[in-house]
Amino acid sequence: MKLYSTNNTLSEVSFKDAVFNSMPQDKGLYMPYTIPRLDDEFINNIDKYTLPEIAFKVAQNLLGDSIPEADLKALIDEAINFPAPIVKLEDNVYVLELFHGPSLAFKDFGARFMSRVMSYFLEPGEKQLDVLVATSGDTGGAVALGFLGVPNTRVTILYPKGKVSGVQEQQLTTNGQNIRALEVDGTFDDCQALVKQAFVDDELNEKFRLTSANSINIARLVPQTFYYFNAYAQLLRQGIKKVVFSVPSGNFGNIGAGLLAWKMGLPVEKFIAATNANDTVPEFLKTGVYEPKPSVATLSNAMDVGNPSNWVRIADLFKNDTEALKELVVGFKYDDEETVKAINWVFDNYGYVVCPHTAIAWQALTDYKQDHAATDTAGVFLSTAHPCKFPDVFSEEVAAKIDVPEQVKELESKTKLAIAISKDFADFKGYLLGVD
Repeated sequence: MKLYSTNNTLSEVSFKDAVFNSMPQDKGLYMPYTIPRLDDEFINNIDKYTLPEIAFKVAQNLLGDSIPEADLKALIDEAINFPAPIVKLEDNVYVLELFHGPSLAFKDFGARFMSRVMSYFLEPGEKQLDVLVATSGDTGGAVALGFLGVPNTRVTILYPKGKVSGVQEQQLTTNGQNIRALEVDGTFDDCQALVKQAFVDDELNEKFRLTSANSINIARLVPQTFYYFNAYAQLLRQGIKKVVFSVPSGNFGNIGAGLLAWKMGLPVEKFIAATNANDTVPEFLKTGVYEPKPSVATLSNAMDVGNPSNWVRIADLFKNDTEALKELVVGFKYDDEETVKAINWVFDNYGYVVCPHTAIAWQALTDYKQDHAATDTAGVFLSTAHPCKFPDVFSEEVAAKIDVPEQVKELESKTKLAIAISKDFADFKGYLLGVD
């Protein structure tokens, strides 16, 4: 697998180099030179395969000879060892549950795969790998658990003070060992900017071997394609061949992975980009003008991103053909009041509890179906996190129906380990340089 920077199509790096370097020095993002289509026989018979088998086939198709077959299979069997079921709520309406991994969020797919890939590529005696990651909520916990105890790695997680839920904060600040947490007095965009600036700082790159665990790292994007193919496999088992995916979207890595799966041959009728008040992309899809803006805090905090990093990858997939992109992707946005209404409607009518991000994806699918009714097409909305992570969002009646997993209960007795810093790069750089 050879990759180029979205800012320089003449550059060429290996998958290993892209994983470790994370972001090119020209500040683009890595993309594969070729995206091979999976053969029709596999797609048409994908219902006969398990999730790990699908994941192996998809990864092998993308990565080529970057990792030998036997090693890749072993890596995937270890990383993707939890289910991702679709649950039928009514005719042609399904929820894809992506919260059955260790951190109870869809980020487990990317974080676990990436940590195993990095560990696989690390050679004995090599310089310690310093992994920097900005989180708006779920990424931090998934990366912390994915890398916890991985030899010769050290993870530094930056999260915005007061803008993640209590459970999310516990997941990313109570690990110790090789996991460090920085509480940034700012927004997620500020955290992301600090990480990106570190990658192009000569002094930091001279002293440390830096890489990212955010979705700017191509090793995060690849495994997120797995659950789209697996969802389609589950639909095929029910005789359904047409699908629309509604994706709660913040940094646009999740829907970016879905579009990558489509590029590889997954038959998708439409992607719905569902956002909260941070509506940079829905506005672009309406006006054709891409205008990043400062992020605002919402109940769906993991989507509080004003300048989505992965949008450049999506634009690159379509070679900046806006009209072709708009043929496949539509955008919807919702405020907090609409989010709460959606949570309550889903609970009252289905007896099902959705987190605020998932509620937005459901509402977008519902609104899309108002104008696009099709009896032979399934609408699948992605559930990106377990609702127990957002206890303050729900009414007492809804909260009472949430089964809190044991690993969350155990967090309550653990001590928060976090260092407070400002959003100034000098503060972040000083912290990194001052730690052995």
